[in-house]
Amino acid sequence: MPEAYIIDAIRAPVGRKKGSLAAMHPADLAAHPIKALMERNAFDPALVEDVVWGCTETIGGQAGDIGRTAWLAAGLPEEVPGVTIDRQCGSAQQAVHFAAQGVMSGTQDIIVAGGSQAMNRIPIMAAMIAGQAYGFDSPFTGSTGWDARYAGQEVNQIRSAEMIAEKWDISRDELDAFAYASHMRAHAATQAGWFKNEIAPLAGLDHDETIRPGTTLEGLAALKPIREGGRVTAGNASQNCDCAAALLIASEQAVKDHGFKPRARIHHLSVRADNPVWMLTGPIGATRYALAKSGMSLNDIDIFECNEAFASIPLAWMKELSIPHEKVNIQGGAIALGHPIGSTGAKLMTTLLNTLERTGGRYGLQTMCEGGGQANVTIIERL
Repeated sequence: MPEAYIIDAIRAPVGRKKGSLAAMHPADLAAHPIKALMERNAFDPALVEDVVWGCTETIGGQAGDIGRTAWLAAGLPEEVPGVTIDRQCGSAQQAVHFAAQGVMSGTQDIIVAGGSQAMNRIPIMAAMIAGQAYGFDSPFTGSTGWDARYAGQEVNQIRSAEMIAEKWDISRDELDAFAYASHMRAHAATQAGWFKNEIAPLAGLDHDETIRPGTTLEGLAALKPIREGGRVTAGNASQNCDCAAALLIASEQAVKDHGFKPRARIHHLSVRADNPVWMLTGPIGATRYALAKSGMSLNDIDIFECNEAFASIPLAWMKELSIPHEKVNIQGGAIALGHPIGSTGAKLMTTLLNTLERTGGRYGLQTMCEGGGQANVTIIERL
């Protein structure tokens, strides 16, 4: 089977809530890493065969196929198409999968994959709220098929994060300690300049502005839980933010034809799912499946990225699979660095690639929980 290579990966800095990127049009935000990617890699951009883009809440400036709009907003050739996909939080990771699969099928040679989310301008659940103006309720209301399986069950990510903390016996103190570590790791990585190679400055911003270096365990402990009597707080959950990221995926033939120097190879890609009411447990089964499918063991993986949608998610995943925290999200995660939903999969992939290069690791595994109980897993090999 043909190989798919990561030639390059780049992202915007993360803009916090009401921060430096809050007023930017979603198409311009999405265009930024695409343009930076093309500028950093000298070849004819008309040779790109598709732009595969992740984004959710595709209304307003994110509607109308933002994958296509972003390419055009970047000032790039009109003959290159674009497509926008929605696998909830895993949208951009799935975009990388589709791009790699296009190359591995032998039908495509050069693809841009990535994702974006402008959460200040178009907040989470905006599409559902907009739909209510037309008389629609939740995506599940009125479905006889859904009701036959899950009637009366609350489908809510906060509830899921709480259920997971309870099932895996994760205390409030553990959740807060994990959140504290996320901020400290992210701050240390920023101070050391570890994010510089992956960030293309935008609107005067050259660093991630969501990190709170002044975070303390006492301050986290003082926060009220989101649900009465619960353990999940705004402090041990991911932040809403703005970001976009893009990767250049190419075939072996394209590498030869254009003199590309691959930075990594896509070693494995898969996606699995779990109970949609539990919603956020998907990474556990998906990781087991990926390792079995690839013939690898956890000991083969040097660096892990498990998205910190809520602290309980990676903590349960680590506990269930016996993965040490020392190998997981070593430069912080979404609690400190934000979770720009449609962009996160490509953003994490960009960080994973750079982390492998910095540490000299060979294999990196990325996974994340996604709406509907789904989870993508990608294993990349540094070259």
